[in-house]
Formats: sequence, C-alpha cells, structure tokens
Amino acid sequence: MEACLSAHFVSRMLRALGHEPRIIPAIYVKPFLKGQKNDYNDAEAIAEAALRPNLRMVREKTQDQLDLQACHRVRSRLVSRRTAAINQIRAFLIEQGIAVRAGTSALRKSLFEILKNRKDEISPRMTGLIVGLYEDWLKLNERIDAISGEIEELSRSEANCRRLMSVPGIGPIISTATVAAIGTGEAFERGRDFGAWLGLVPRQYSTGGRPILGRISKRGSKYLRTLLIQAAKVLLMRPQNWSRYSFGAWLKTASERLHKNKLAIALANKLARIAWSVLRNERAFDTHLEAAAI
Repeated sequence: MEACLSAHFVSRMLRALGHEPRIIPAIYVKPFLKGQKNDYNDAEAIAEAALRPNLRMVREKTQDQLDLQACHRVRSRLVSRRTAAINQIRAFLIEQGIAVRAGTSALRKSLFEILKNRKDEISPRMTGLIVGLYEDWLKLNERIDAISGEIEELSRSEANCRRLMSVPGIGPIISTATVAAIGTGEAFERGRDFGAWLGLVPRQYSTGGRPILGRISKRGSKYLRTLLIQAAKVLLMRPQNWSRYSFGAWLKTASERLHKNKLAIALANKLARIAWSVLRNERAFDTHLEAAAI
C-alpha cells in the first residue's frame, strides 16, 4: 500500500491476519502514475512500484511511536499558534505606532505598561483585543508546558531516548522525535542514509561524470531536520566546549573554511549520523557532555 495516514494501522491489521504488508513511500509511487489521479490509476501505480527490486519501504510504526509522534505534532501546532498570537499583538501595536524590541520576554514585560501609558491613543476595543490575545498566549504556554513535560517523562522512561540524550546537543525533544520517526533505525543501512532521508545533504544534479551539487535537498522529516539544525546552532554558540567533543577537532577545522550556516548543516548531518549509530548499536555516545540540549 501507499504510505498515508492510516497505513500503519492497516498494516498491523493485515499482519495480524497473516499477510506481509509493505508500505511504499508516495514519492516512489508517483513516477508510475499514468493519466489522471483516481483510485484505479493509483492502485495500478502502487502495483507497478511494488515490482521494483530495489524499492525502499516505509517501516511499520508501533502504537507507541504513533503516540509519541502525535505528542510532537500537537506541540508543534500549539507553538505555531502561540507565535501567531504574539505576531498579531506586535502587528496591532505597530498599527498604533508602537514598536517593541525583538523577543517574547520584552513584549510580555512591557505590554501592559504600554497599554496603560498609551491608553489615550489606543481605543478600548483595540485594548480588549490585545488583552484577549495575551490571554490566549498564556493558555497556549500552559498547554505547551504540559505536553513538553509529558515528552520529557517519556524520554526518561524510554531506553533508546536515554541513549540518544548522551549525544551532545540532543535532549528530550530531539530524542523522542527521532525514536518516533525511525524507531531503532532499521530502515537505514548506514548513518549517511538517515542524513540523506532528513534532507541534510546537497541536492545533486550530475550528468556526464560532472558532479553538480546545490543546496540541501530538504527531503524527509522537516520537523526533525529543523530540530537538529537548531541543536547544531546551539553547539556552535559555545566554541569553548568543542574540545570536549569527540568531533571537536573536525568542528574547529570546518569552522575555519565554512560559512556558519553551512557549518550548522554539516554539524546537524553529523549529529544525525551519530544518533543513528547510537540507536542501531544500542550503546550510548562515547562521551556524555553537558552541552546545551534541545
């Protein structure tokens, strides 16, 4: 079957009935689609794709993985809603000629002082709307904290998550997101395959023996890729700790020849490959470092 919302549930049900279900990524089915999209053409394309000898399949997720993935998706949606509420408050203030410096803490500390001091310029209706948005902001904070706490608790109880958190820069959020996405990493033969699946490798358009590499491909899990890049940037902010990492010498040399953004991508790729190795070998990283973790 083609990978979709209910594919993992259907796969488990079919396996319980004695079948051997296989889940095919949609990107590998699309080239075999003929004509317009309908159920018949989709089924024919899936059947054609399933005949390919070297086709990569999607690993069936367990119920625990789906639950953990749901926690991350709800948290991500709440964070987006909180950001939208904060941006809307800023937009309404700017429309009144009031600009607040960047950062959520600056806005939170100065908001009511602004409303009090500029009450002659801001209408009561606008003040009510801004206060309502601020209350939404506080409620979203509570929900985000609750789900984050649940994720942290799960990370402490799951052995694979505890091993992943021994990698510099990886904390409860990244460790649980990685386990939810790939389990123990059996779908990948090596760490570089995991990095490529995340889209942390250059897009390639090579022909005639001439390699042409562009920007990163950005395939795979956007959420997990973003988290790993954020973790890499946190590590890069503390060069005094690089010597404590097993890859510190490489990081120091790379920082001298790469732009900071390219270096962050390269480090995120390395963290992804280390994370895959930790999962597959069921062994913690060789040095447990007190680096800032996400």
